[in-house]
Amino acid sequence: LLSCRLYCEEAKDPKRRSCQTVLAEALDIVVRSFAPILPHLAEEVFQYIPYKKGSEGVFRTGWINASSAWKKPGVEEAIEGACAMRDSFLGSISGKNALEYEVVIVIEPGLLFELMEALQAEETSSVSQLNEIMMASQTTLLSEFPKETPSDANIVKGTFLINLEGGDICEQSSYKVIARPIAKAKCPRCRRYTAESSSTPCPRCLQVLAAGKGST
Repeated sequence: LLSCRLYCEEAKDPKRRSCQTVLAEALDIVVRSFAPILPHLAEEVFQYIPYKKGSEGVFRTGWINASSAWKKPGVEEAIEGACAMRDSFLGSISGKNALEYEVVIVIEPGLLFELMEALQAEETSSVSQLNEIMMASQTTLLSEFPKETPSDANIVKGTFLINLEGGDICEQSSYKVIARPIAKAKCPRCRRYTAESSSTPCPRCLQVLAAGKGST
């Protein structure tokens, strides 16, 4: 997930920058957390943080002060639900390369489906947040079981309990995860199986490369 965003997206792409923001916030909190017991290490790390300005040390800039903007209702449940489905997917392919598969997630209309839609607005995507979490080359989100399913597809059923607003909203939803070998070629740049030919980058990488040439 991190490597794809950091190394495959365009330098100024919002998905790449948002990943850097999360890493920076996590580093800041971790350094402040162990500063009382490892002061010299914390100070050294703090001084080398590239985005910090001024010469103040870690002990003069205050304790952890995480912004309330990070606490968005439903985000944690959406990620946990997607991770549960990812575990079902990975368990169904028995240690094989997840990128060699495409995933179809089937969820009946309801709260869980809405949470997954927040991670993937399109029906099928190879670049959505949901697909990044699933670790597959392509993910399709459906509200009904597809009429045609290949005989070599792996189908796993599961349930996920959603608990929002301190238990005021509870809903247990069932889902199906269909894993099937993807028919596309391996992109020589991002290593996902999303290209038409093994010698040609996938559409996403072609777009990023074209944008990079335009900015030079």
